[in-house]
Amino acid sequence: MFMRPYQTALVLGLASSGEAAARLLLAEGTQVVVMDRGDSEILCRRAAALQALGAEVCLGVTVPPPGDFEIAIVSPGIPASSDTVKSVMARGIPVVSELELGWSRSACRVLAISGSNGKSTLVKLCAEALAQAGLLAAIAGNYGPPISAVVSERRPLDWLVLEVSSFQLETVQAFRPDVGVLLNVTPNHLDRHGDFQTYRQMKSRLFARMTPADTGVTDRNILPEIQALAGSPNRWITTGVHPAAGVHPAAEFFYQSGAIHNSLGRERIELRGTLFDNEIMGLTAAAAAAALSACDVEGRCRRLGRCLAAAACAFQSLPHRLQNVGAVRGIRFVNDSKATNLAAMMAALTMTRGPIRLIAGGLPKCESYGPARELLAEKVATVYLIGQAAEAMATAWRGAAPCVLGGTLEQAVAQAWREARPGDTILLSPACASFDQFRSFEERGECFISALVAAEKKT
Repeated sequence: MFMRPYQTALVLGLASSGEAAARLLLAEGTQVVVMDRGDSEILCRRAAALQALGAEVCLGVTVPPPGDFEIAIVSPGIPASSDTVKSVMARGIPVVSELELGWSRSACRVLAISGSNGKSTLVKLCAEALAQAGLLAAIAGNYGPPISAVVSERRPLDWLVLEVSSFQLETVQAFRPDVGVLLNVTPNHLDRHGDFQTYRQMKSRLFARMTPADTGVTDRNILPEIQALAGSPNRWITTGVHPAAGVHPAAEFFYQSGAIHNSLGRERIELRGTLFDNEIMGLTAAAAAAALSACDVEGRCRRLGRCLAAAACAFQSLPHRLQNVGAVRGIRFVNDSKATNLAAMMAALTMTRGPIRLIAGGLPKCESYGPARELLAEKVATVYLIGQAAEAMATAWRGAAPCVLGGTLEQAVAQAWREARPGDTILLSPACASFDQFRSFEERGECFISALVAAEKKT
């Protein structure tokens, strides 16, 4: 679907997605006004560049400027419940996300991937498997450049592989991928969405505009609820992990014992020796197989498995996602700064060999920490807690594992290093956002690595 060209548009937010949307609209001849409540150095540079292209930019403001705008494009960092968005809607101006604007200008098929955890890895794996099949694919969205920036390049593509967040889905109206994948849904971003049910509803919007010609992919355990929330007539493919030896799973693509199997009797996809050879990452690979099947990779290269297995073998982990930083004196260091919710932290604990010295905490997302108690008792020697969530985590985990209030990340790393013994793993897996002490999870991960180097030099 192509959203019609606009004579006037208001862009809310001047982060990377807002800048990309403004540039795309300006290239179409639209009169563009951009607003952002910030006025940092980087925003001033972006403003100057857009002004040189003919845009009007208002920085340091929270009230939308006057004007009869045909459309407002909202950046994912601005909640639909904000006073800014509400005031725009009250003026009768349609509000859509930058995701939808860019999608409406795409000239190729779209594979859109969402989930609470692991979606960036799945996006990368799918894009690399499509490339193995000889298809031209580009990554965009929540991981990678904004979709508006990619479509502005007008490259000839077979597939656009998008990572889609619940923030982006808040304001979509017509967004309809050809293939949509919802990898998982666990409590996340409750500080923004209010409750888990609303969060699930946001995720289900990925499928809401699909037609019988489109395909949805999700875990067999959550299909009934997501199907009911989405209310769309598309075809569904389910994924899963084999529940027990000798039991035939309901999922069409499932992980079992080092391989992806297809219950329809197609080829087995070997994963042994790869990052995906375990039940947690195996589910990601199963979702990739299902998505590639829906993308008709088999029709392109005859063997879906060959393309996916090659991509899995060559796969390089993304930074800050269970990143093996190294080992000193038999003590291993793992940077999992991207684990910004409890489910991600629990997955990291499951996949990390112990004893574990866990560094957790940060900006809370209004979720309960209690479900981690059993896993902490089983695998963690000590928890070193930082940031605003430290006290709440200590209260929730008291008695499950020793908890130390570490204050800053540097202090937590230094104490964990002093107390660690050969065979231990010092794991940063915060289960929280980073914004109380850092600008991003990337900065938090880099700080962890720097603190390890500093702690080692002092011994």
